[in-house]
Amino acid sequence: MALNQIEEGGVVILAVDGNLDGEGTQTLEDTVVGLLEDGTTKLLFDFSGLDYINSSGLRVLVLAYQRLKKNSGTVAICGVKDYIQEVFEVSGYDKIFPLYPTRTEALGAV
Repeated sequence: MALNQIEEGGVVILAVDGNLDGEGTQTLEDTVVGLLEDGTTKLLFDFSGLDYINSSGLRVLVLAYQRLKKNSGTVAICGVKDYIQEVFEVSGYDKIFPLYPTRTEALGAV
């Protein structure tokens, strides 16, 4: 897994490439927790390069959502491939997280 972090218009974007499982999940969780502790309130996960996500990867998303919701923050996801979107739909996470086709659309909404 590769993780690229940038900030655009007050939104921290975490672009995740490859597979989000095992060690990659821990890296993402550490990054997310650090951002939240530093006061980040708008977080966008760009999954356009993501090929696989397991339950521990989904858990990191929920962790971000729960912590940001308490502080009136926002979590959004963009660039989800069809087969990964099915995981979100089956798990009901598409009801929790706003999903956007592109980063531009997500930034416009967040």
